[in-house]
Amino acid sequence: MRSGRKPLLSKLATNDGHAENSPYFDGWKAYERDPFHPTRNADGVIQMGLAENQLCFDMIEEWLINNPQASICTAQGLGMFKDTAIFQDYHGLPEFRNAVAKFMGRVRGNRAKFDPDRIVMSGGATGAHELISFCLADPGDTFLVPTPYYPGFDRDVCWRTGVQLLPVVCDSSNGFMVTRNALESAYENAKAANTPVKGLLITNPSNPLGTVLDKETLRDILSFVNEKNIHLVSDEIYSATVFNDKPRFTGVSEIIEEDQTLCNPNLVHVIYSLSKDLGFPGFRVGIVYSYNDEVVGCARKMSSFGLVSSQTQHLVASLLSDDVFVEKFLSESARRLENRHRIFTDNLDQVGIKCLQRNAGLFQLMDLSHLLRDKTFEAEMELWKVIIDEVKLNISPGSSFHSSEPGWFRVCIANMDDQTVDVALRRIRAFVSRSEGAMAASAKKKRCWQNQNRKLRVSLSYRRMEELMMMPPLSPIPQSPLLRAQT
Repeated sequence: MRSGRKPLLSKLATNDGHAENSPYFDGWKAYERDPFHPTRNADGVIQMGLAENQLCFDMIEEWLINNPQASICTAQGLGMFKDTAIFQDYHGLPEFRNAVAKFMGRVRGNRAKFDPDRIVMSGGATGAHELISFCLADPGDTFLVPTPYYPGFDRDVCWRTGVQLLPVVCDSSNGFMVTRNALESAYENAKAANTPVKGLLITNPSNPLGTVLDKETLRDILSFVNEKNIHLVSDEIYSATVFNDKPRFTGVSEIIEEDQTLCNPNLVHVIYSLSKDLGFPGFRVGIVYSYNDEVVGCARKMSSFGLVSSQTQHLVASLLSDDVFVEKFLSESARRLENRHRIFTDNLDQVGIKCLQRNAGLFQLMDLSHLLRDKTFEAEMELWKVIIDEVKLNISPGSSFHSSEPGWFRVCIANMDDQTVDVALRRIRAFVSRSEGAMAASAKKKRCWQNQNRKLRVSLSYRRMEELMMMPPLSPIPQSPLLRAQT
């Protein structure tokens, strides 16, 4: 652009708020340039940076074959075409909101109930997070968020709203658990910087940790936000990816229903989606569920900028209203996730790679700190580039998740078939063997150099002694004035 000409695009659209300049997204670009295919590009990059659930598509496809009336694009569903295709109120189809509310309760073991009238639609969890941020905060306001956290939050929560995120620093000494002390410290840091704190954003189950928050931690969190009079936004989009009950998943809604005196419900809001639990990211079904009537009203007006299509609502409502299918799907999905988790954990353990203990999510958090040249984020990036460029695996470094410690890498495990899993694990095993062999050779070379250096110093010291002994006697050294004074 020539100097002096006005920019054609807005500053907001062209700034770095999208957060694309991150290794998290750079890994995706590397995959897109050279995507793995078992026959057409067997040496390509395997996508292990996308948290997608593809393990139960066969069950969904079987249900669609047996229920063709659920789609308005089939002969059996054509009778609903007109009513679905014409203008729909942005409240959403009643049958859709009823089905989603029931499903959210079922995922939580029916220990919490959800009111369909509090469900607000949005274009995926991305749209839901931006929507709730617009409703709760002004530009310059801050949300606290425990680390490590999903890199997309920097875009979803901040880019167009002007809201800021302030890390609540957690570390591996306690499995990255959120503690009251860490929350208080972050809050005080914000106050010291004169930054208004409007809320706390948590993910439960966590991305990238794959851990769930226990009831006591959730009670501490609710007590904290109530005491500070700030909002709690609980992202629970992975709630049906828990593959065993040790510990079981507990949502914030369950705690509120148990003890309504613990926290003002008007401060509590839940983000949900069908992208992870059902594997439908392409359907863009996002949900804001708020216990605050004003927030529901504001969010519903703003939701017209990112509605879920009526066709999608109709299909999802039909699917989730089939109680027998839902029960079977949730059970089988958990079984397959646990099996995939075990395959990865066992294979990684064989080559000395430990993972954070977890029982949820579509990923593993690997500890590769022993492969770093030193314990720095620069060394983490060097290792990540080798894994992307040479091993051809798109995994995500912990620094892209704002981790406080270098050496952690998230690897997604549910977005590929069994054959691709085998290829990925072979690459990991071969890489670790080469790396450890190179490190051992380097260590041996260093030891040899140290030994040779030590021998050389000893040899030089002996030679110097011999030279001194061969020298003629020197004149007596004059006594120092101090010595003369003493005598």
